[in-house]
Amino acid sequence: MKITLAQIKLRIGDFDYNFDSVRNALQKSSGDIIILPQCDIESIGGKDLILDMDVQQAQCDFYEKIAMTFPHKNILLGDILITNGEVLISDDGYYSIADKKIYVSDTYEENVECDLYVLAHNRYFSINTYSDFIDSIQSKSDLVYINALSLADESVYAGGSFAKNSKNKIIHQSPLCKEEIVELDFAKTVEFNDIQMEAQLLEVIKFALKEYCDCSGFKKVILGLSGGIDSALTAALAVEALGRDNVFGVLMPSMFSSQGSVDDALALAKNLGIKTMQEPITELFNSFMADRKRMHDLAEENLQARLRGLILMFYSNRENMLLLSTGNKSEAAMGFGTLYGDLAGGYNLICDLTKKNVYKLAKYINRNSEIIPQNTIDKAPSAELHPNQKDSDRLPEYEILDEIIEMYLEKRCPKSEIYEKFDKKIVDEVVRKIHRFQFKRKQSCLGIRLTDNSFTSGVNLPVVQRFF
Repeated sequence: MKITLAQIKLRIGDFDYNFDSVRNALQKSSGDIIILPQCDIESIGGKDLILDMDVQQAQCDFYEKIAMTFPHKNILLGDILITNGEVLISDDGYYSIADKKIYVSDTYEENVECDLYVLAHNRYFSINTYSDFIDSIQSKSDLVYINALSLADESVYAGGSFAKNSKNKIIHQSPLCKEEIVELDFAKTVEFNDIQMEAQLLEVIKFALKEYCDCSGFKKVILGLSGGIDSALTAALAVEALGRDNVFGVLMPSMFSSQGSVDDALALAKNLGIKTMQEPITELFNSFMADRKRMHDLAEENLQARLRGLILMFYSNRENMLLLSTGNKSEAAMGFGTLYGDLAGGYNLICDLTKKNVYKLAKYINRNSEIIPQNTIDKAPSAELHPNQKDSDRLPEYEILDEIIEMYLEKRCPKSEIYEKFDKKIVDEVVRKIHRFQFKRKQSCLGIRLTDNSFTSGVNLPVVQRFF
C-alpha cells in the first residue's frame, strides 16, 4: 500500500484557501491513501466560530467539494475519510482501505490492532517538547502522525509530522513550518533530527508573523527601537519574516536616553537595512510637565513610555502598519511595562520568551555575522526612564528571575521546592508580582505562544483575588 503524507497549511475560516491547499496536495499524490491534517474549524483553532451556522455549512460544503473533485482517491482528512466520492466518519475509528485495517485517533492509544495507525492531532508548538512527544509514542504497527501548519491566534501549529514503523523506528520526519508532500517507505529508517531550540524558535516566529500579516491584511510592521535587546531581537525577527523593506523603526530618545543606545539602534537598523526616523520625546514631555510639579516619580516615567506609544500608534494608523510590541515574558511576569505605553501594539513576537531565551535567540541571529550589535547584547538592560537606571534596580537578576518563573509557571513547581534553590523572600516577591500584575497582561496585545504555560494561553490567573 502506497501511503502519502501531506503536511499542508490551513487558515481559519478561509475555505477557498484550504480547498486549494488540499487540492494541490492531492494533485501531487499518487498513493493508495493520502493522509492530511485535521481540517475542521475547531481543530485548527477556530474556537466558537464553529457555533456559527454559516460556518458549519461552509465546512460541510468544503468536504463535499473535495469528494466531488477527487472521487477516485482515498483521502484521510484527520479522522474523516473521503473515498468513492463519499464523506465518511467512523464510529470506532477504524477504516478499511486497500484491504488494510486503518485506525485513526487524535490521541495515541496502546494495544490497538491495525495495519496502520494514523495519529491526527493538530498540536501547537511548545519549546523543548517535540522529542519527548515522539518518544512517548511506542508504535507496534506502522504509524503516521500528521500535524497542520496554521496560526490559531496565539498558538502555532508548526508541522513536524512524522512516521514510525512497527518496530518503533522513525522512517520520516517533516520539517517545521514548511509544507511537504512525501510518499512514505516504512522499510527505510532515518535518524531523528533534534532541531536546535533557537532554530525552532526562529522558524515558528517567522511563520507566525507572516501568517498574522497575511491573514490580517498588513504588509508592513513598525516598532520602537530603543537600542535594547528586546526591540533589537524583535526587529531582526520581523526582517527575517517580512523582509527589510517591510519593517520600519522609530527612535524616540528622551533626556535620559544615552547616546550609546541611540548609536546601537542606528547600528542595528543599518545592519538590517531598515528605514528609521527619529522622534525625540523630550520637548513633548517638557511641554506637558510645564505647569505641573516635577516629582521624578513613576508617573513621569510612565508618561515617557506613553508618549512613545502615542507616536508609534500615530504612524501605525497613518501608514497602516502593524505595531509590534517588544516586551518579554520576564518583564510581563513582573509587571515591568507601561499600559498604553511600551505595552501598546497589535502583536508581540517575544512575549513568551524569558530574558534568558531572548539573549539565546539574539546570539543565534548573530550566528553567521553581527546583526544585533554586540554592545546591545553585552550592556546591562535598562528602560532609561531616569538617570543611570538598570532593570536590576527593581528586579532580581534575570538568571535568578527567569529560573523562578520557569519553575513556578512552566513546571508548576510548588514554592517549597523553589525555596530549596532561591531565597524565600525573593521567591515570594516574584510569585506575588506574577499574580498581582495579571491586570496588565489582561490588557496586553496578542502574542505568540511558545511554551505550554504561557501568559497568552495556559496560564489563566484571576485579576481580582486576595490570596497573593
